[in-house]
Amino acid sequence: MATLIVSAFAVLITAIFFDFISSVSLLVGALAGVVYLRLLARSIGKLGKTSKSVGKVQLVVPVLLVLVVSRLPQLELLPSLLGFLMYKPALILQVMLEP
Repeated sequence: MATLIVSAFAVLITAIFFDFISSVSLLVGALAGVVYLRLLARSIGKLGKTSKSVGKVQLVVPVLLVLVVSRLPQLELLPSLLGFLMYKPALILQVMLEP
C-alpha cells in the first residue's frame, strides 16, 4: 500500500512539473515495480515451506519493462526505470514509520 501511495504522489508531481509522457512512463514503471514487489513477496512467503531458495520469476518484470518501453515510442526509458524503483523509497518510509 505504501508503494502505491508513494508512486501516486510521484506521478502527480511529475504530471505537474514535467510533461504527460514522462508521467505516464513513470506510472508504467511504478506499476511494474508493484508487480515485481508482489512477486518477490510471494516468493519469499514460500521460502521454507515449499522451496529452499527465492524464485527468479520476479526478475522477468524489469526485463519486460525495458523491452516494452524500448518498443513503444510513446514511453520514455528513464522515467519508467525511476518509476520501477519507487518501491524502494516506500519500503524505507514504511520501515521508518513502524513503531
